[in-house]
Amino acid sequence: MIETARIYIGFDSKEVVAYHVLCQSILEKSSMPVSITPVALRHLEGVFARTRNPLQSTEFSFSRFLVPYLSGFQGWSLFIDCDTLIRTDIAELWALRDERFAAMCVKHDYVPKSETKFLGQVQARYTKKNWSSVLLFNNAKCRRLDPYYVNTATGLDLHQFKWLESDDLIGELPAAWNWLVNEYPYLPDARLVHFTTGGPYFDERRNDDYAGEWFATRDRLLHVRQRGR
Repeated sequence: MIETARIYIGFDSKEVVAYHVLCQSILEKSSMPVSITPVALRHLEGVFARTRNPLQSTEFSFSRFLVPYLSGFQGWSLFIDCDTLIRTDIAELWALRDERFAAMCVKHDYVPKSETKFLGQVQARYTKKNWSSVLLFNNAKCRRLDPYYVNTATGLDLHQFKWLESDDLIGELPAAWNWLVNEYPYLPDARLVHFTTGGPYFDERRNDDYAGEWFATRDRLLHVRQRGR
């Protein structure tokens, strides 16, 4: 049986195009079958019941942590923020799964350069910031992330992995798998780039690193080849 990479992508109604461009970048480079599911609030009615927090910058800030539950607490799943772009074969990331860990991510250690994010959202500062923006879940080891916990835990408890018994259960991915545009310098070999301060679809971000690649991917997505008559 051919293995399929199970991928969940955060969906925000303000970044619809970003979601589809990320999907395109995955599909056109992947060497293995992928199953892509949007983490969209309208699909989670009756499961996700948190009131929106004024500090959350996206609709999926907290619903992302339902991925193990949505996966039946079986196998592995990959969550990715929608404001990202895959620049290589997703199978390379999938191959990094390690059964010793409950979750795996890039362990960023930085202080955001700006006070605001896209659309004027406040740039919150906290330990383990952006660790959960690209996250491999070993679902059976994440059973605490049931709907009750995800709906009632504090935002920091969720994003700082307080749902695990120990940080030793968090495996580390290479930084190239969540390279923060504008926070880190240009990296030619970045595997996944994250437009964390706003994607190139916002006018003020059109000249950022990797923006040209994002637009090229969008154009391939929109292109319709005319059939011969």
